[in-house]
Amino acid sequence: MSTMRVEEAVGMVLGHDLTKIVPGEFKGAAFKKGYVIKEEDIIELKRMGKNHINIVALKDGTIHEDEAALRTASALAGEGVTFKGPSEGKMEIKAMYRGIVKINVEALNQMNEIEEIAVATIHSHSLVEEGQSLAATRIIPLSIIEEKILHIEEIGEACDNGIISVHQLKPMKIGLVITGTEVYEGTIKDSFAPVMKEKIKHYGCSLLDLQYCPDDLSMIEDAIAQMIEKGADIVLACGGMSVDADDVTPIAIKNVSEEVVSYGVPMIPGNMLMLAYKERVAILGIPGAAIFLKNTSLDILLPRILCGERLTRKDLTAYGHGGLCLGCKTCIYPMCPYGK
Repeated sequence: MSTMRVEEAVGMVLGHDLTKIVPGEFKGAAFKKGYVIKEEDIIELKRMGKNHINIVALKDGTIHEDEAALRTASALAGEGVTFKGPSEGKMEIKAMYRGIVKINVEALNQMNEIEEIAVATIHSHSLVEEGQSLAATRIIPLSIIEEKILHIEEIGEACDNGIISVHQLKPMKIGLVITGTEVYEGTIKDSFAPVMKEKIKHYGCSLLDLQYCPDDLSMIEDAIAQMIEKGADIVLACGGMSVDADDVTPIAIKNVSEEVVSYGVPMIPGNMLMLAYKERVAILGIPGAAIFLKNTSLDILLPRILCGERLTRKDLTAYGHGGLCLGCKTCIYPMCPYGK
């Protein structure tokens, strides 16, 4: 750090905060540490009584923290991502629209292994809203060796869609099949339809059709097949997902589908969920927990399907780590570990 006249400091990096005091009105940093002095700042600095200031001279091969932060954010950003800044070597990365955030964790870790650079993100596969923060970056010192930022940019270029991206939810058509002889015959009132209709609306989708079936294997199979024939992108088969003798919904899903990904997922609540596919159509067997609890495995998996993902068994088994809902008295999902 060295001292020089303000007239000679244009283009230099300020070495510390410069406080401005206006009695009864303002007291604070008018110019912050790391700020690059501009020609138009000279008059204001002199008004503050700053004829000489301490500056940090950038050596050959080094760049200012703000330039480094901007280049780091650019290397991180993929589809559906925007960023704000830089300010004091920091950048904030946000979602451009509602969707599922994807984080290339391996590439992220490679970046954070580079000294003097910090990148922190939310969890991959989280459902995010427009304008939501996804990540923040920070260059630790006031200046950094450019070679480190070049390395950051190489890591980003090696990723097809950036290190952080947001996949937009698609407005799909959903067919709803509700099973159970007691509901079909009117012995009890259906509780599934109101909940599922609200979820379908919440995720920006449309209800293609709703059918009720007794615990009859062939009728459930026919109802699911009809939904697919009508053009459903997703079929939700609700009820009859346990191991009771009358619960035949899993068998019907298996018989209609071409691929059963899994019957049961390592997530609680919603561990009896079933996922299968008939060509491009996802068929989900929804257990009764979805009626009573605000968020279950359905709310973790459905948004990913709505982004066009075809989920595998490996995708589902990965939720064993983080798949336990803590059953908080007041639900704060998604601001909790569940499904992360």
